[in-house]
Amino acid sequence: MSYEVKGWCPGALRPMASGDGLVLRIRARNGRLMPDQAQAIADLSWSHGNGLMDLTSRANLQLRGLTPAGHAASVAILARLGLIDRDAGAEARRNVILSPFAPVGSAAWQLAEAMARAMTEPEAPQVPGKFGFAVDTDPPVLAQTPSDIRLHPQGPGWLIVPDGGDWALAAKDTHEAAARAVDLARWFMQGGVRDGRGRMRDYLRRAPALPHGALPLASFPFSKYPCDGATEAACADPPGPGPAPNGWLLGFAFGQITAAQLARAAALGPLRLTPWRALLIEGAARPRIDGAILKPDDPLLRIHACTGAPGCPQARADVRALARSLAPRLAPGQSLHVSGCAKGCAYRGAASATLVATTPGRFDLIRNGGTRDPVTLAGLAPDRIPL
Repeated sequence: MSYEVKGWCPGALRPMASGDGLVLRIRARNGRLMPDQAQAIADLSWSHGNGLMDLTSRANLQLRGLTPAGHAASVAILARLGLIDRDAGAEARRNVILSPFAPVGSAAWQLAEAMARAMTEPEAPQVPGKFGFAVDTDPPVLAQTPSDIRLHPQGPGWLIVPDGGDWALAAKDTHEAAARAVDLARWFMQGGVRDGRGRMRDYLRRAPALPHGALPLASFPFSKYPCDGATEAACADPPGPGPAPNGWLLGFAFGQITAAQLARAAALGPLRLTPWRALLIEGAARPRIDGAILKPDDPLLRIHACTGAPGCPQARADVRALARSLAPRLAPGQSLHVSGCAKGCAYRGAASATLVATTPGRFDLIRNGGTRDPVTLAGLAPDRIPL
């Protein structure tokens, strides 16, 4: 099945065309939006978009359905709100995810800020568009968040861990950690990029010579990366809706949030964008927002579904409608990925059941795998799908 690989993610300055108009991605500083910023974004979604937004797996927020004129107007307003970088290249490189539970001004907060500054400098390594960093807290919560370089507290210092590696670099403070993480990105650039694309995990499979200072993860007494063979905390499922250390987490099916929902959340306090299809409202206690998911055992939280048709021109079916219809049939602990094409944008991992649309009314089923794994049953009608 053919599909187009973009090789980059949309931004605010470089939007991406989709079936429902332009997609504009907002990369909030450290993933935090103040109430006035969030309310202004909701207003933009109403006035220039289609009223629908996406909470992404990179802790960003996407406006959908913009026209070229609406995009230009939105960028002007976002610039006044301090949410625009100086150019599209700096915006793309500022791909730093901070744990939503990191207190404002904490060491992790300062490290994420330092990483963002370093990666937007003109001399920063020109990493591929999807290359990113994750700054975690202790206990870790970002172990399953897609990232190429992970930074994790290690006593008073930090570990800098390449995704997919069994080694790390150590740093004694946030300044050194940011510098070593950028150096590791430069090391990756020496051989990890092909045709303008590349990810750290794929590069490590080619067994490159390790950078200076690399030490086995096993040599650190408090290492929780990578997930394989690590502590249970590092490999636990992402936190679900409910109370959080600094507020309350609200879930949203497939990460889709409406302008009305965002405006309601903005009225309750500062917001943290998370990579878990959830929104964290700082200081809130069980907020009520119509349509949000409040229960951590809601089966919709175990379903990954892309935008699908008609929002995505590559999608062959309305996958979110199918996903909602299948949710009540999911057994406890069972996960489902419904993809509009074989590209599998919504989820890169293996699900208990993965469905790939081949035509508007037919789906291929993959058991315990992803969109690129062997098909278990082909050409299934929606009412004939076994879970």
